Amino acid sequence: MTGDWNEVMDFARGERVVVERVRVERRGVVLEGRFELPPLAELSFEEQTFIIAFIRSHGSIKEMEKLFGISYPTVKNRLNGLSSKLEFVEINPPPSSSEVLDRLENGEIGIEEALGELGGKS
Repeated sequence: MTGDWNEVMDFARGERVVVERVRVERRGVVLEGRFELPPLAELSFEEQTFIIAFIRSHGSIKEMEKLFGISYPTVKNRLNGLSSKLEFVEINPPPSSSEVLDRLENGEIGIEEALGELGGKS
């Protein structure tokens, strides 16, 4: 089956898609396995288009109103709907236990701070 990604997503009808074969044409390599798609790739073409337009308009709801010919509440509702479909990506995840213990061992932090970062009580 060849075609564009929109056809694949239409065929899936909202079901989760897992890619099992990937070809890197320039290198002549094929990878087989189980590859989950990133959250944005699981959105419909229309949803992806809306997100791209929002980013290109620098988050301007007024610009989105003009571009799509829709009202402020409609823009907000679409953004809220998209937000509910996407998990929040932790930009600054807490350090792992081994990272905290390494910093403690190297004298970069004290026991109290290490316990605090590990979620323990001091």
